[in-house]
Amino acid sequence: MPGLLRAPRRSRGLAALTAADCYEPENLHALADGLGTAAVALLVPALDEHLDSPQRRDALLDVLGVLPSDEAFRALLKRRSDPHVSGELMGAMKRFPVRAVRELAAEGGTDLLDGHVRGNLDVIKAALPLLPEDARAAVEQITEDLGATTDADPADLPAVLADPPWARKRERLEPVVIKGLSAPEPSVAWAEDGRDTRCEWALPVPHGWSRHGEVRGPWEGRIADFEAGRLRSAEQVALLCLAPVEQVRHLVAGWYVPKDGYGTHQEPERWVPRIAERFGPDALTVVLKAARSRPSDCGHVVVPYAAEPAAELVAGWLLRGGAGSSHAEAWMRRHGPQAVRLLLPAAFGKPGKRRDAAEYALHFLARELGRDRVVQTARELRGEVGDALALVLDRDADDLVPRKIPEIGPFADPAVLPRVRLADGGRALPATAVRHLLTVLAMSPPDDPDPGLRAVRDACDGESLAAFAWALFERWRLFGERSEDAWALTAVGWFGDDDAARRLTPAIRAWPGENGHHKAVKGLDVLALIGTETSLMLLDGIAHKAPFKAIKKRAEEKIQEVAARLGLTGEQLADRLVPGIGLDADGSMTIDYGPRRFVVGFDEQLKPFVADEDGRRRAALPKPGAKDDHDLAPAAHAAFTQFKKDVRTTMPNQVRRLELAMVTGRRWTPREFATLLVHHPLMWHIVRRLVWLAETETGTGAQRETAVTAFRLAEDRTFADAADDTLRPPDGARIGVAHPLSLGDTLTTWSEVFADYEIIQPFSQLGRDVHRLTGEECRAVRLERFENLTAPWGKVVGLERRGWRRGTPMDNGTERWISRPVPGGLHVVVELDPGIQVGWGDGNDDQVLRTVWLADEPGDHHAWKSGSEHRFAELDEVTASEVLADLRSIT
Repeated sequence: MPGLLRAPRRSRGLAALTAADCYEPENLHALADGLGTAAVALLVPALDEHLDSPQRRDALLDVLGVLPSDEAFRALLKRRSDPHVSGELMGAMKRFPVRAVRELAAEGGTDLLDGHVRGNLDVIKAALPLLPEDARAAVEQITEDLGATTDADPADLPAVLADPPWARKRERLEPVVIKGLSAPEPSVAWAEDGRDTRCEWALPVPHGWSRHGEVRGPWEGRIADFEAGRLRSAEQVALLCLAPVEQVRHLVAGWYVPKDGYGTHQEPERWVPRIAERFGPDALTVVLKAARSRPSDCGHVVVPYAAEPAAELVAGWLLRGGAGSSHAEAWMRRHGPQAVRLLLPAAFGKPGKRRDAAEYALHFLARELGRDRVVQTARELRGEVGDALALVLDRDADDLVPRKIPEIGPFADPAVLPRVRLADGGRALPATAVRHLLTVLAMSPPDDPDPGLRAVRDACDGESLAAFAWALFERWRLFGERSEDAWALTAVGWFGDDDAARRLTPAIRAWPGENGHHKAVKGLDVLALIGTETSLMLLDGIAHKAPFKAIKKRAEEKIQEVAARLGLTGEQLADRLVPGIGLDADGSMTIDYGPRRFVVGFDEQLKPFVADEDGRRRAALPKPGAKDDHDLAPAAHAAFTQFKKDVRTTMPNQVRRLELAMVTGRRWTPREFATLLVHHPLMWHIVRRLVWLAETETGTGAQRETAVTAFRLAEDRTFADAADDTLRPPDGARIGVAHPLSLGDTLTTWSEVFADYEIIQPFSQLGRDVHRLTGEECRAVRLERFENLTAPWGKVVGLERRGWRRGTPMDNGTERWISRPVPGGLHVVVELDPGIQVGWGDGNDDQVLRTVWLADEPGDHHAWKSGSEHRFAELDEVTASEVLADLRSIT
């Protein structure tokens, strides 16, 4: 270990050193040099003490990792769950491969042993006679498995793995520069449906600018303040969005909202669409700056603008990919031949990124419009331009794509990772192809995968790809989870399966508490990328229940993105994601041990139980015995263990969803009700324990009435009324969970029916407490009966499980309100005092409910304003009852 073991700078003897001195680097190396194995007794306690101190921890690990000592290696091995230690352990395994085999086999570290043997095969084979019997047997088994798979011929591999474009030398032709080209004058082409300027955000009106809900002048004074720089950013935006257009048009050109600490510049999606709609071409500067800073949120606003700066921006998006690429494609299609004219000056200008982007965009337009039409458009400008463009389009567009080939870290060693088989199941990718595969994965962020990924999935066995991706992810974690190598996590999204989704979910839930919010966010992207029903179900579970608010919110956004892509609402998607978790169509499951079988059902608490074939219940599923089938029984027992885990994960979420459906008045069509609920093997066990309503509208106009029929589901899945007579709702009916207030006088009858059948409901429905507003409260704009009452902060936060949403943290991280959306687009808002401090946990104080009122939106202002005019009579009786129940439950 030259250079590592040097004498201490201090003139102290080794005998005088104590554990407290161990973190000093000069003392560490002296210990390693002078005491050898005995140093571990001092180094290891010091390591445990200073694991949270980066400088001291790293110094200790540096020495433990190079000590040629079994004790030092074991110390690292026992602490491998810590990502900092695991990275050093990987280095020690590479440094001492034979020792690693011996210690891993003795410790039972099979999760590391297989890959280690693969990566150091020649050295370990040479040392085989020197290994203990258990280690030798393990190595021989691994080498035998390796010999069973042969390498595939390069000719049978997808091109991206056999001859990837980044591995070739590219020859670039001398660029043709044409001077004197100019772009057409800017213009705007709006979409007919108004989607370009659609904005779902309500614009906050500055204090004092409105009276009785109407925004008024004097505008001249505010314009003068704008020009003199006396208006804050939010007031500048409000002036441009609210004042008469012709009075403020001269203020827009060249303007962009200043960064003055009010955060308006951070949310351009709230106001830029309005500016664009009001001022058209004059707002080009505003639109471009907003789109450049927030392409995902504001990129759509630049699509109507046919202007040279807009062409340059979207061409760059198209070339680089990412959040703006879809808007770039929309811009190209919107403007067609005009887009060609706007791109030509850059395409034949000075060589560089701007020219490359323009050329790449012209290749895109040639595919969209046809090569001849694009060339003819250029030729109409000047003949030589058309000829030069024809030559550009003859070249490969891929040569223009900037490729920064990532460096693959030591964690991604092809020799260590499981082998990827071709789809025929026999031959495997050779090491060079695996290196190319790792490069493809490293160049594939979630929103911009390399095109070669599809070819890899088509050519290779899915199961082996999933195992490869999961092993890659685990090695990334073992090597310390470096952010620059986080593409290994994304790889699970590209190749992972249901098992990977299940194993990843606990890590996603835990990461925010380990200062790993960014990893958790990326993990949510991975669940969405896997895209199976199970992975999306797990994502939906995080969206409904997660210990960390930011991750819960991000999961909700991901679910909404997936739902929008499928043309569904979030709840409609959730309906379609409920897994059958191995149940048969009738809602049961058979566990087959060969000579004996068991039937799985659900008890009154919706917990699974096991019964013999004769129906006698057992306390638990017995373990496979000597007389059971040696193949069937263990697999069946493992399947039931996974089934119980899936029930614990899935069932509470589904019960909660149906209770929320009752509270919010959600409805299903008869077909949806039958397919997604009644005949679903898992949901059946919940829905048969509830009372349902079928609503049918009759008449038209003022004569329209709603007929309501209550029913339950009988054992044979038919519909039965309170008298147990069979009924069939009309095809046009809307079906929902009955709220007790909707049952009226029949509530008592239904309660008796369920008592007679001894049906225990999954949540309080028939026995639910109902509450009503007083006549005075209906006429009021505030709910004063709850104002100035105190509630424990934990109960306030607990309202999230009932559909309430915590407010946006203010500047000091305090959430000063909580709100609940209600029908009609309104929100019940509760002002909290002193507010909930984000991240304080039990350090929060009890909360005083200062004001309770109805608002158009929660907004960024938590205080009630006297101008609020929504009265509580606008709430229907079910919503009012649930709001009152929620507030009563916390006070």
